[in-house]
Amino acid sequence: MARASRTPPGQGVDLEIHAPTVERILTGFIAGESRRVGLGRVVVGLSGGLDSAVAASLAARALGSRAVTAVLMPWRGSSPASVKHALLVAGRLGIHHERIDITPMVEPWVERYPEAGRVRHGNRMARERMSILFDRSAEHRALVLGTSNKTELLLGYGTIFGDMASAINPIGDLYKTQLRQLAAHLGIPSSIIRKPPSADLWEGQTDEAEVGAPYDVIDRILHLLFDEWLREDEVAAAGFDPALVARLRRRVSETQFKRRPPLIAKLSMRTVGADFRYPRDWGT
Repeated sequence: MARASRTPPGQGVDLEIHAPTVERILTGFIAGESRRVGLGRVVVGLSGGLDSAVAASLAARALGSRAVTAVLMPWRGSSPASVKHALLVAGRLGIHHERIDITPMVEPWVERYPEAGRVRHGNRMARERMSILFDRSAEHRALVLGTSNKTELLLGYGTIFGDMASAINPIGDLYKTQLRQLAAHLGIPSSIIRKPPSADLWEGQTDEAEVGAPYDVIDRILHLLFDEWLREDEVAAAGFDPALVARLRRRVSETQFKRRPPLIAKLSMRTVGADFRYPRDWGT
């Protein structure tokens, strides 16, 4: 997908993708995996952001607009622009959408734990939203479509069993900068592509401010570290801030627990998740 120049290492990293090919692969993935389990439908949390807009667009192209249900889940502090952009995407795609305000579900918890900070509050909202999505998936007999990109997954920038959960994820191997390229190809409105990425957890919150660097820099560093297998000193020698390189590498390591299934203590010869592993369609 990505090409990298190694002279000097890192300086000429090119994360350009061939968007039509990526679209073909990902729509085929969605169609194949959803129909393999006998469903052929998906539900997706539509936040008004870039990631969910791309995932919904791919699903509509893969399965048809009637097979996609978008769920808007704002809370009282959500930006009005987020809801506006989510409705814009749903309207353009012609997909059915539902709006469920999570404020009545989250507020009792906030009142019960007033000392909880922004992180715990954000985690509570993310898990409430995923709980709703899996409920809607049961109602519609559909798979929950993931909306976490590769940058977020590597950095653990998400809530375990919250927004990082899904049945299938079509965009999890695309860095954020690559996702923007695919979004332009899919015709996602420029107002959504250009706006600063945000989980919309509190007023003024942006992803890049929290991580401490712009995505085009973060993605190049991550690509060199984990796709090109360069050492930290090699990446830094390419002109990247050594402290940032080290911090990103450390964050990936510290959040590995979010990217793996729960560990099961091994007692038998055939332990689920360790030895008893089959493709998702085994036996069908």
